[in-house]
Amino acid sequence: MAAPLIEARGLVKRYPSGGRTLTVIEGLDLAVAAGETVAVVGASGAGKSTLLHLLGGIDRPSAGEILFEGRRLDALSAAALARYRNAAVGFVFQFHFLMPDFTALENVQMPLLLGGERPAAAARRAAELLAEVGLAERGHHRPGELSGGEQQRVAIARAIARSPRLLLADEPTGNLDGETGEAVFSLLQRLNRERGLTTVMVTHNETLARAAGRTLRLAGGRFSPLSPRGA
Repeated sequence: MAAPLIEARGLVKRYPSGGRTLTVIEGLDLAVAAGETVAVVGASGAGKSTLLHLLGGIDRPSAGEILFEGRRLDALSAAALARYRNAAVGFVFQFHFLMPDFTALENVQMPLLLGGERPAAAARRAAELLAEVGLAERGHHRPGELSGGEQQRVAIARAIARSPRLLLADEPTGNLDGETGEAVFSLLQRLNRERGLTTVMVTHNETLARAAGRTLRLAGGRFSPLSPRGA
């Protein structure tokens, strides 16, 4: 069996809270293969977002190891961790965090420009990505002129602009109505199929989660498989 793209071993995350220590994740193990889609469900406060922050190098674990392509992330310097976040990982959040004064095209261009791409090439690439997510005609609209679902599609295009190997999605449909949320989830599935994009997504929507390649429930700081529907 091929080595996992990303793996957590004995992962622990604790936070100080009101003079005591709050343990959010306790001894968690996870291995995600390249090209796999994993959905994580769990109650509010179960540690779902914390897990994504750890996998994405936004935060560091209190104990345990995180390996990306066999390389320990938890042992990297701050600069090396920033390079990992910028080059290997795409992030999609519940709230799109688009820059309101920039057009959709400019929002998608931004990570390309920051990565050293020439402006003309970045503009061409951003236009291709907007077309890929179904927004070819909306590139010159600002976020306030787009629907919630369109804004999230722009955010997804921005997240994949630098061809990351890992996409981390934190409640990507949580701020959308049911039909729009299903469309955004279908887009993520299509990107997984067509690009082989490895995806870890946390969601409160168990119906959508069950459509992922693998679905896990996070509770008590650990994982358990999601029970079959109707069980």
